Amino acid sequence: MKAELLTSVLNELNGTSADIEASGVISTDGLMMASVLPGGMDEDRVGAMSAAMLSLGDRTAQELSRGNLEQVLIKGARGYVLMTYAGSEAVLTVLAKPNAKLGLIFLDVKRAAEKIADLL
Repeated sequence: MKAELLTSVLNELNGTSADIEASGVISTDGLMMASVLPGGMDEDRVGAMSAAMLSLGDRTAQELSRGNLEQVLIKGARGYVLMTYAGSEAVLTVLAKPNAKLGLIFLDVKRAAEKIADLL
């Protein structure tokens, strides 16, 4: 039941912008809780990499006195990966197109993360 609710939040998020290509909710230990990913994308790999990057981001923010981590943003030639906490036990990961309007995506992701945190 919880997975269905999380998936509905992800579907709503993906529907808010044509620039969002995929999204997933991952536990902080790297297990996929719910996802809306394109075919051929490995859920386990996305989960493990998201957890690893968020952990590294946490440590970097602490070591460099930047305060609590809010998000990790990766820009590649074919788009963006945005990761943010959704409560203390989960991570919301979003894949966006290279020409995405990041300001709007940040806002939509923040709202979705709050909904997810409330569900967990």
